[in-house]
Amino acid sequence: MHEQENGLPRATAAPYTRSRPLPPSRGIIAVDAKDFTGLPAIEHEVVSRTVPDLIRTSLDRAGLAELWNDRRFPASTGDGYVLGFDPSLMPFVIHPWLFTLQEVLTEFNIHALGALPIRLRVSLHIGPLPDTGDAFGGNGTARNDTHRLLDSRPVKTVLSSSRENVTQVAAILSDRCYQDAVASGYTGRHPDHFIEVPATVEGKQFAQRAWIHVPLPSGPPPGPHTPGDAAHEGRDTDGAPEEGGRRDPSGGIRVTNRAPHGNINTGTVHGGQRVTVTRRRTDS
Repeated sequence: MHEQENGLPRATAAPYTRSRPLPPSRGIIAVDAKDFTGLPAIEHEVVSRTVPDLIRTSLDRAGLAELWNDRRFPASTGDGYVLGFDPSLMPFVIHPWLFTLQEVLTEFNIHALGALPIRLRVSLHIGPLPDTGDAFGGNGTARNDTHRLLDSRPVKTVLSSSRENVTQVAAILSDRCYQDAVASGYTGRHPDHFIEVPATVEGKQFAQRAWIHVPLPSGPPPGPHTPGDAAHEGRDTDGAPEEGGRRDPSGGIRVTNRAPHGNINTGTVHGGQRVTVTRRRTDS
């Protein structure tokens, strides 16, 4: 409870004036529906109601019903949803939940006749947040950064450049989330399934190291380049050689991560503006 004085909330001590306990650490999930603002207004409420149902269904199917039942500071954002949870569950949120969410969305989009497909961007973060249990709980820097990551260029671009009939989910993890849950070995996905990106948001003073994960990647439609040409031989797609296979002439950073079964995640990032994820088939 907040202290009151003469019936009014008492002002709290200013920052940096005395030490206080940190709020509890929380895992944070935030999701946004792709192209929501482009939908006819009559469909906005339907999507707003459907997104949390899809999250609940996928968490239950992934064996994480407790996360939904015990969720903290849940809120609809209109085109998405945000909730807090016990951060010890973050490895299971990264896998299998993200892949299960991909499966649930695929099923929904196949069977939702007459409805526009719902594709989701997902942001995952860990940080201290006040958890007062009321409408004002869960506000703080960690919450703000989660939404900034969700709006960042790399995750928007990777979902837009993926094939809509295949890839329904693109996730971005904060560096802390990646280091705590993935690099540490607690998540059932090898680090090669993740691509490091500089996350920036247009019009915002925000730039952080982050990690892209696409549970079911798919490349853009075939263009003038095919496997084995300049795009796969240490050269940028404009034919110019990269320096050490890492940077193209325009200053973009090219990242290639090899995953099991011959999948190759390749990203070229220009200040976080462009990320392309491709998948190479190999003979079984």
